[in-house]
Amino acid sequence: MAIANKAVVWGLFAAGGTLAAFVFPALIALFLLVASGNIPPGLQYEQIHAFAAGWPGRAALFVVLLLSSWHAAHRLRVVAHDFGIRADKLVASTVYLLAVTGTVLAAFYLLSIN
Repeated sequence: MAIANKAVVWGLFAAGGTLAAFVFPALIALFLLVASGNIPPGLQYEQIHAFAAGWPGRAALFVVLLLSSWHAAHRLRVVAHDFGIRADKLVASTVYLLAVTGTVLAAFYLLSIN
């Protein structure tokens, strides 16, 4: 991989890992509250839908999904290497293509929320 590409991949990987470390524990705690029936007033369906339908909410959700998918793709690439799969170009192409596909699908889905 060229040095210029390596910087982009590592930057997205690091940003996704940092974001995941901060956002996912909060999301898990909120989902546990909702699952237990203790729904805080700000987490009603109407409020969540209004957040996801507005441009700031869409942008925030898109950034979380984008960075998380790139972080996961790079992790999968490293795991494949650890399991002895040495076809790095094929693995890299596959996992990053999946990340791009997931990012594009997330963008289309977020744009379709009314």
